[in-house]
Amino acid sequence: MDIWVDADACPVVIKEILFRAAERTGITLTLVANHGMRIPPVPNIRFLQVESGFDVADNEIVRRSEPGDLVITGDIPMAAEVIEKGGLALSPRGEAFTKENIRGRLNVRDFMDTMRASGIEMSKTPPLSKTDRQTFANGLDRILARHQPKA
Repeated sequence: MDIWVDADACPVVIKEILFRAAERTGITLTLVANHGMRIPPVPNIRFLQVESGFDVADNEIVRRSEPGDLVITGDIPMAAEVIEKGGLALSPRGEAFTKENIRGRLNVRDFMDTMRASGIEMSKTPPLSKTDRQTFANGLDRILARHQPKA
């Protein structure tokens, strides 16, 4: 298992949790973004800069990820592609996207897009809370525990 991060939109505190997990487990962690980013000098933590543009980082992660890899993203259509490809997807708020829930999440997302396009004001996503950070860390730990290579 490798971990891929949609790093343009990933909060710094979530990246820090991921850095610690990668150091602890030795799992390869790759952050993908269209702008430069500092990462710890750890051999299994990598950064891939892609060109600017709509969904360029998302498309690169989907293209490079393998079945069984974990992708960290809040982008629901991208999560759906990863799941379809046999990967795992976790949002920065700790929500695991699965085969069972992704269709419903896509429907809600599309509905909200339609509402915004018709001029209806929608509430903004609240800032990441301590509970969100803990939920993410717990979800990540569960996934890593299930997918550690057998010694």
